[in-house]
Amino acid sequence: MKDTTLKVNSEYHDNFQSVQAVAGEKLGRAVQKSLFDRLEWLKYLHELCLPEKQPVIIQSTDNETQAWLFLMKKGAGHFTALANWYNFTYRPVFADDYDENTKLALLTGLAKKLRSFSHRIEISPVPEEDLSASLVKQAFEQAGWIVFKSKADDNHILPVNGRTFDQYWTERPGRLRNTVRRKAKKNIVSTRIETIFTEEHWADYLKVYAQSWKPEEGNPDFLKNLAKQEARAGCLRLGLAYIDSEPVAAQFWTVENGEALIHKLAHVEDATKSSPGTLLSFAMFQHVIEKDGVSLIDFGTGNDPYKREWMEDVRTRYHLDMLRPINPFSWLPILRYLMSALVGKR
Repeated sequence: MKDTTLKVNSEYHDNFQSVQAVAGEKLGRAVQKSLFDRLEWLKYLHELCLPEKQPVIIQSTDNETQAWLFLMKKGAGHFTALANWYNFTYRPVFADDYDENTKLALLTGLAKKLRSFSHRIEISPVPEEDLSASLVKQAFEQAGWIVFKSKADDNHILPVNGRTFDQYWTERPGRLRNTVRRKAKKNIVSTRIETIFTEEHWADYLKVYAQSWKPEEGNPDFLKNLAKQEARAGCLRLGLAYIDSEPVAAQFWTVENGEALIHKLAHVEDATKSSPGTLLSFAMFQHVIEKDGVSLIDFGTGNDPYKREWMEDVRTRYHLDMLRPINPFSWLPILRYLMSALVGKR
């Protein structure tokens, strides 16, 4: 492969139309299998959640190959991932499923170009099952950066492994199965799973969230836009539970490419004794395994205890901090990392 030729523009700001013009369909649903790698996700995340942040969108190319890194400005020469708590993952985006050598060459060229206007880049939550974290680390180190890789969070998942829902359910903890059996027998809670977006159902979702233990939603408009977008693509699974026609639990999932993503869930605190959230989870898991035939269910990041009852595996999400050692602004954070490592060895 020839040396990577870069087309870099750090003045994109919120001009995602320019990116679209260059990338075409390469950053769309047809090519990008992950929701979080798509230009549509990134565009609306910036527009609705991070409008005050200046995007720095960088492209590296070599002939027909392309890699993109979507960053935002944190300070002078300091950039972070264009991501927030809605992201399950963040990583460089490639225009195709390239081999590791091609990816490494594109990333190394990108890292070299970044040296001209940046001394520090932080990205998170980066996955490793596709080698994203390792490749980024290697590429930046080859370009003369010092890279500190640390754990950012846990990602709880359920590999279905060809099981039926009944097979999966018999392997759940006895306490969970007993709760579902006892509460379902009382026939107090009714559940429904919607695949089409309606204002009525979304209002029920918001009503539950407002009465739940959850903190105030970061950006309801972003989630509503996402729900509409995924409904149009046939990927929305909006679960709702009711007691006496009143919504008491809600879950926002998406299903695509054999994977189910659990974005949001909440229940009304006053209805806890009827376990509407647990009964709704039962219905949702059953639906995506039996009707959608998914091979993986992804519960996102975080270590909430209830996730362990439903999930069976954990993947690590990483934080990568890339620093230019010749830039004085990098010396203090580098020193802090080194000191922390020394203390940890004692």
